[in-house]
Amino acid sequence: MLSADTSALRHRYREHPVHVARRPSARDGAQRWSAQQVLALYELPLAELLDRARQAHLAHFVPNAVQLSSLLSIKTGGCPEDCGYCPQSAQFDTGVEREALLPLEAVLAAARSAKAAGASRFCMGAAWRSPKPHQVQAVAEMVSEVKALGLETCVTLGMLREGQAEVLRDAGLDYYNHNLDTSPEYYGKVISTRTYADRLETLARVRQAGVKVCCGGIVGMGETREDRAGLIAELASLDPAPESVPINHLIAVPGTPMADAPPLDPIEFVKTIAVARVAMPASVIRLSAGREAMDDATQALCFHAGANSVFYGETLLTRGNPQLEADRRLFARLGLHASERDPHLQADQPNPRAEAAPCSI
Repeated sequence: MLSADTSALRHRYREHPVHVARRPSARDGAQRWSAQQVLALYELPLAELLDRARQAHLAHFVPNAVQLSSLLSIKTGGCPEDCGYCPQSAQFDTGVEREALLPLEAVLAAARSAKAAGASRFCMGAAWRSPKPHQVQAVAEMVSEVKALGLETCVTLGMLREGQAEVLRDAGLDYYNHNLDTSPEYYGKVISTRTYADRLETLARVRQAGVKVCCGGIVGMGETREDRAGLIAELASLDPAPESVPINHLIAVPGTPMADAPPLDPIEFVKTIAVARVAMPASVIRLSAGREAMDDATQALCFHAGANSVFYGETLLTRGNPQLEADRRLFARLGLHASERDPHLQADQPNPRAEAAPCSI
């Protein structure tokens, strides 16, 4: 059950008008999903679930288009939070050293490299519980300069205080990432230093500022299918639904409390992607952390199930990511092509089932 504070904050998230132009959300003309309804999707035969997910995908997105994002850790390690999956927590011995905020030129060099490799969005992550005003100003300068390179921008900096989302918005920020991680019921087994209500509070501030929301979660942390259904129901209940929904597969890092978490069945992960697509048909679903451990067949099923964004590059914050050439070979084999920022159907694309020609990425 949600606490009164969490329920109130969910309402606050919904009540703020959206000040950015947006596509139809999962709430527009769609049902409100309960955890039980989402669970019923999980329990469908795989082929039937994939059919439903594919139909939802084709109704909103260019077929076979994948949005490419690149992620850079601009401030690594030393985080005071105790997220059980995170190697950057100062509370765990994972071998990740605490580092200072990267200088602007180092960030811009990485952004230029990401753009040259084909990424259309550059995401910057900092291991803070909540940034201080001068830190927000420093990141805002990075956002402005990266935006000037012609890239979309996204940052994840932890919890935001009043007015901080507006500073980032004014610098040109497109997306703010702040994940719910898991269901409300399982959340206490993942982290104790930040509440679910805290997360919803930051999401409300981002939405109020008119910045697009990037919000998803992590699966494979020892949670049940019911918890995975609860997470997706929570995400789909945000009104509007997040424009970007990263689905992460746990990378079990030695030294973290979840180092020995049992691996998630690959078919269950594919079902999670498909269920997210059905519940949030107009959201971009990102196949995020954990891709380096997936075989090509699993990734192919995820794309068929509705994933249409990936992190593209050599590293994800502190962990590895499939190398660029491996991704290019896989996308060529699957007939996927890089989208120009937004893979949504445009007004001049009336036939959602028309096949798009693959192109080099």
